[in-house]
Formats: sequence, structure tokens, C-alpha cells
Amino acid sequence: MSVSNEHQSSTADPPPPPQFDPTQPSIPISYPIKTLEDLGSRAYFKSFHYPFNICSVPLANSVLDNRPRVLVCHDMQGGYVDDKWIQGGSNPDAYAIWHWYLIDVFVYFSHNLVTLPPPCWTNTAHRHGVKVLRLIMLLKLRYSLHCMIVLVPMKTKVLGTFITEWDEGKAVCNKLLSTKESAHMYAELLSELAVALGFDGWLLNMEVELELEQIPNLKEFVSHLTQIMHSSLPGSLVIWYDSVTIDGALIWQNQLNDENKPFFDICDGIFVNYSWEESYPRSSAAVAGDRKFDVYMGIDVFGRGTYGGGKWTTNVALDVLKKDDVSAAIFAPGWVYETKQPPDFQTAQNHWWSLVEKSWGAVKFYPESLPFYSNFDQGHGYHISVEGGQVSDAPWNNISSQCFQPFLKFSGNPSPDTIEVFVDFKESSYRGGGNITFKGTLEENTDFTTRIFQGELLLGAVPLHITHSVKSEGDSLLGLALQFSSTANERTSVLLASWGTNQFSRKFSKIIAPCQVNKPRTAPGWAVLESSIEMNGYKLTEIHAVCYRPKHEHAQLRLENRTDGSEDTLVYSPKEYHAVLGHITMNTSKENTYFPPSSSWLVEGHYIKWSSGSQGSQTVSVKIDWKSKVGTDSRFPKYNIYVEKLSEQAVRDHGVGLGAVQEYLGVANVEAFYVSELPIPATTSSLKFIIQVCGVDGVCQNLDDSPYFQLDVKATTVGGRKMFHLFSYVEMNNLINPWTHSTNEQKLLGCKSYGKLGIRHIEWFNSLMCERSKAVIRGLLQNTSRMKIRELQRLPSRETKIWVIMILSWMVFVILLCKLSNGKWGKETLVFP
Repeated sequence: MSVSNEHQSSTADPPPPPQFDPTQPSIPISYPIKTLEDLGSRAYFKSFHYPFNICSVPLANSVLDNRPRVLVCHDMQGGYVDDKWIQGGSNPDAYAIWHWYLIDVFVYFSHNLVTLPPPCWTNTAHRHGVKVLRLIMLLKLRYSLHCMIVLVPMKTKVLGTFITEWDEGKAVCNKLLSTKESAHMYAELLSELAVALGFDGWLLNMEVELELEQIPNLKEFVSHLTQIMHSSLPGSLVIWYDSVTIDGALIWQNQLNDENKPFFDICDGIFVNYSWEESYPRSSAAVAGDRKFDVYMGIDVFGRGTYGGGKWTTNVALDVLKKDDVSAAIFAPGWVYETKQPPDFQTAQNHWWSLVEKSWGAVKFYPESLPFYSNFDQGHGYHISVEGGQVSDAPWNNISSQCFQPFLKFSGNPSPDTIEVFVDFKESSYRGGGNITFKGTLEENTDFTTRIFQGELLLGAVPLHITHSVKSEGDSLLGLALQFSSTANERTSVLLASWGTNQFSRKFSKIIAPCQVNKPRTAPGWAVLESSIEMNGYKLTEIHAVCYRPKHEHAQLRLENRTDGSEDTLVYSPKEYHAVLGHITMNTSKENTYFPPSSSWLVEGHYIKWSSGSQGSQTVSVKIDWKSKVGTDSRFPKYNIYVEKLSEQAVRDHGVGLGAVQEYLGVANVEAFYVSELPIPATTSSLKFIIQVCGVDGVCQNLDDSPYFQLDVKATTVGGRKMFHLFSYVEMNNLINPWTHSTNEQKLLGCKSYGKLGIRHIEWFNSLMCERSKAVIRGLLQNTSRMKIRELQRLPSRETKIWVIMILSWMVFVILLCKLSNGKWGKETLVFP
């Protein structure tokens, strides 16, 4: 198993990083549980990060198909790298998997005791129908390269890992397996975590030598975990890794046999170690009987003692497993990324997975249900777009943003006279950060067709509505071809293309001209097209993109040089072709998602923290939560988060900050978002955090109608800016400053000034007085500050002085009352942010 490489600082004595305290607010991350004590205390549920780690995409189908399956075990640089940033990171080249149609079960692996899958993996795996399992690992006593996987039913299932290894793992097992009750307790705690976080099960890897008397409690642990997972989460999976035997010996069998079958019999499957020989899959299938598909034969992509050598010959092992009718467990496909396979990660990744597809074939098909939506986003890129308009140009990564991925055929090195088809992250996008780009040369009156989706969508009497967006250059035209199959296996093809379709009259059963929709928010250059078709009783099996160029009367000709000695001839000159497919949406209704009005949401801010910057600027950190007031299930797949920084002039003149810039902050997949150290210019008086709700069809609510959280910067910084205004006015009018007083040569109250920022904090000499006065003083300042200093200045001089003296006198009166209530002095400081 791979080990993560820690970043080494170039300085001689780098300062130690602050100790991670999961209870304190910070940028949300995913992290493992490292000790049995932390697991037993349920400390994870008290973490600030826990609500952010909950999966937001449920698995649609909880039953695994009765066929040979593909399990993929993630082991990439030790885990929790770029994928740990729940709200997204800044690495546009971060590792990701996008060939989900080749995967049944996904296991997230690390060498920690309890590996919890980051929600980004669970979200995108479930979206593609893949179960996600977690690794539970009992530390091993000897070195071994192994992976543990646990699968759970629901489209692509996602499993966590429980692993014990080395001497530390032995100590864990001694406590875990000390009694039947302890085995049951820890099994229930693991089940609670899986259900709460929304992943699909566990991979159990007990890589330690055990005493023979511990085996009964080990079997209790495995059996009870399997049973309670099934009752709490139907369709969940618990997978046993081929490590310790029924006698307690740590001897990897590399097959299913009598030494490990007792564990196989009480859970949902076995992940067989990858040092098997060619005859082992067949013999393992014989031992498993009618459960042969629950035998997952391991393949290490790094090639460490694995059959076939792994790496670029991983398909050699897959061919054997497919022939012997058992399942495959592919370990560490991140080898392509970690070893920097040429020429680049995108090309190498597509090439490697094409070998898997050639050997095994697709195991998932979509669309299979409605609504169906994809913007082809892979979960990383260089910009973010909404309705064709770019809202962010910052590089980013967030696997949760990955949409249904196209079934693009890997072509290797395309020739210059063909069309190259690829998912692009730098070309402008319609939504998100990706698109499908078609680029190359194409002669007039010719076309190029390529598959983008392979589905199993059964249609009824209701018409199917299709919306897609296109951006193209010149006469580069792009259409969609839909392939249908009836119950009698009759095939029908339908072309959706706007114009210039005479050349297709004999190629398709029907041609439909989409209607172009004019949407006010759509950016220039994009065409949004809508079509409808009735195909009752038919199944949509494939979606193709059709690139074509119509014939023109005045076609360009060029002289072609003949190399065979014949005369040169005039031929039509092919033109450059360039088109972009932005998104596809399929639904049974033309109506977009209904968005509740802003007033139906309850939006709150918590953990607000202000910090001072230079020249009057500040930063703020805040956790924003929102939920429906009516108590219904208001969960949407995602929320775009923006902020408006409103100046005092904008708020006073327009009330709502007319013309304010909406700055994109990020995306949330749960009903919470943490804003960390947001810079605030000195001229900003109010912050408006906007939560743009997005539907399953990709449509997002209008920003003006979206729920929001308003945060008054001035009210919060009353100890700074507003106190400065008030005291400046006092000094300007030569009023008596009542804030300084001496008693027995001790200053009762002192206002400390910092240049133009004015008062920053007040010093007290009694702790109880400070606590009693804090709320009163702050509230008084907030209330009186609503009367603008400019308004005070407009009053007659005598009346202005009276108002200011009254305000300050009341504050001193409160302070003196608090002072008289206590006899002991103790210096305290009331600090205003």
C-alpha cells in the first residue's frame, strides 16, 4: 500500500503547526478516526466538521447486480489529500476518477484505524450508482501490501475502511476483542458512523496475528457489524479482506478456501489478496458456490506481486477473472497519477481505463431515470460558469461537483483530418467548469458522430423533453442523435438538429428541429435548444453527438498535389471545425425546478469572528446555515454561495445596495457553508451572503430571489469605527471627555486610541464589572450608533452637545453602578473587534 509523502519545509526550524482541534471552527475538512478511544467516545459527532461530512446524494438502487462486479480501492498518496477540502480546494490538477460506468463498488482507503470517505467521493459515486465503502483496518504485525474494501449497494456503492496493523493494531484488537460485548459495541459504533455520514459499508482488514481464543469474538464482530448494517441501511456491504485466518495466523491465502471461508460466510464478500495464481479464481468460485460474484480477486495496479503485472497490463488479470466468472478488486488506480504517466494525467487516465473497459465492459448505464442532467464537469478546472457567464476565474477542485460523465471513446493520437473529442476545462463552460469540446477539420456536407452516453431509460406516454446548450464557430454545427429500442428489439434513431440537415435524410428515422430559447441570463455566444419527443414503450439506449457542416454554393477549393505522377486536381478544402456542448437535460416536463421564495428559508450566521487588518480593513469568518421554515424536505443537490460587499452610501441611497457586485465564494452540498477570513474593505458597511439554490436539472434560482444572510459590519465593529466617530466629534467640539477618572491613582476606565481607527478597546479594573457591563455597553453603543454622526452635526450646536453629553453620561452612569457593586479591583479588558 502506498504511503503519503509529507511536505518538507525548506526552513531549518519551521514553526510547529497548530494542533488540529476538530471542535473549533475552521475550513471544513474530512479526516479519519485514529484511535479506538476516539471511536468509543463518539467524539467525531461533536466535531465542527461533522455536519459538512454528510453525503448529500443518496444511492438510488441498493441491490448489486447478480454478475461479476468491479470493486475499486482508492489508495492515493495515503488519502486525505486534495479531496479532504469539503468545500473545494485550489488545485485544478487534483486527482479524480471519472470512469464510474466501469465501477460497482468504491472503497476509500488509508492506513488509519477508521477511514471515513470524504463526502465528495460518496456524492459523485452515488450520483453514478456506485456503492462507497470505508476501510476498517486492524494493524498488521508484518509488512504487506494489501488493501481493504467494503462495498454497499446503491448505484456505485462507497465503503470506508477499518484496518489494524503492526503492534498498535495488536493492542487495538486486544481491546476490541476482549469480550463479546466490546465486539458488539464497536460494531454498532461503526454502523452508526456509516449511516450518519451516508456511505454504504465497511472493508475490514485485520492484518495482525491473533490468539486462537480471540477468533470467536472476531467472528462476533464481523457478524454483528454485517447484521446491524443490513438492518440500519438495507443494501449495505461488509467486505472481509484476505488476511488473518480462522486459526489467528496472518497468512494471506490469495484465494477463497477453508482458512478464510468462515469469515466469508458471515459477511457480504471477500477481497482476496492479489498474489493469486491463474487457477485460483476458478477454485475460489467453486468454494463460493452460488456466491461466486461475492469473491473479489485483488489486482494491484502498482504491480507488486500481482498476477499479470498490473500497470499497463492490468487487463491481463481482468481477462482471467472475467473468463472464470468472478469479481475483480482493483487496488490503487491512482498509480497513473502518482507515477506521472506520460503524456499527461488526462490522457494517461483515459488510456488506462480504456483497457479496463475493453476487458470488462461497462457495468453502469445512464440515463436510466429522470430527470437526467450533465454539464460534463469532472470536479476540477480553471473557472466556474453559471448560464454561460463566468462567475469565477480561480483554479479549483471539488469532486462533489462532478456530473454524469460521458462515455467517450479513447482514440489515442487522433489524426489531423478528424474531429478530436474531449472534456475541456479551459474552454468556456455553460455551467460549472467543464464541457465537451469537438475540434478538428471537417469537410462540407459531411458529418462525424460519437457516443457520449449509453443508457437504459424506459419511456412512457409522457413526452421526453430535451434541453442542451451549444457554442460554435462559423458553420460548425452540432446536433444530438438519440437511439431507441422497442420491446420487440426494433431500433429507431432520431436527430435533433437546427438546420442544414438535408444530408441526413436517409440516416435517421426522424429529424426534429429544436427551438432556440431566449433566456435573459444566458451569456452571449451560447444557444439553448429545446426539443420534445414521444416514444412510448421504447428504451433510450444511446446519445450521440453529431458534428456536421452543411454544403455551401461557393465552397472553397484547393489544388491537391498528386504523388502518383497524374495531374494535380481541385478538391474541396476542409475547414476547421470547433463546437462546444455545454450541457444536456432530460425531463418529463418543460417546467424548471420550483424554488421556494426567499421568505420561506431561515438563514442564520454562527461562529462570527472579526479580525482587524491594515488601513481600516477587516476579515470575517462565519458559518452560515439555512433550512426551510415550513419543515418540508428542502434539500437541493447544491447551493452556490455569493457575497455582496455594500458600502454605507449604497445602503443609505438604495436600501438594498443597487448595483453591488456579487462575488462567488464557492459551492455547498449541505445546508451550511463556512466563510473563512473574508477580506472586507474599510468602506464596506454591510455584507449580504446569498445562497443560490440549484435544482437537479442544473437550473439555479435567480440571485435576486435567493435566500440570504445580512451581516452589518458597522454594528459588529462598534468598538472601532463608530466609537471613533463619536469621540472625534466630542474632541472636535471641545466637550468634556467623561471616560477618564482616577481613584487612588488608578484609572477606572481608559479609552485606548490607535491613530485614525480611534477607540479599539476599553480597560477595566474589575472582572465582574466587565462581564456585567459588556452586554449593556455594547447594546447602548449599537442603539445610539443608529443616529448617524452626520445627522448630529446638522443639529444646532447647543442641541448637538446636549445629545452627545447625554449619551456619554448614561454610559458612565452604568459603569459607576457596576463599579459600586464590587469592592475588589482586577484589571480586565473589553476588546472590540
